[in-house]
Amino acid sequence: MKIYHLKTCDTCRKAIKALRAAGHDPQLHDVRADGLTHDIVDILETALGFEVLVNKKSTTWRGLDDTVKSGLTREVAIPLLVENPTLMKRPVIENDGVYTIGWAKDVQASYGV
Repeated sequence: MKIYHLKTCDTCRKAIKALRAAGHDPQLHDVRADGLTHDIVDILETALGFEVLVNKKSTTWRGLDDTVKSGLTREVAIPLLVENPTLMKRPVIENDGVYTIGWAKDVQASYGV
């Protein structure tokens, strides 16, 4: 299990704590400290879709130019996420090749939390 998270994100911290309490031993990847490569973002985008992966409620999103926001495509989103990893919705959890995003009740249930 691997968690793409942000150390300062409360939701990510809750998810990590709950997963550990449920007996999981996740490998952590802090998107700000460790960054995101084009290959990682491509894999995440293929699994989840760029529309889901980009956090349009984030401060980073609000700071983007309106032309970038209105013309968001896969080809724009991938390099944008590599340049601005805090733009990614999180946590993204990979477990045995299956990816989930966020920490809603359905995601929690899928990990036995």
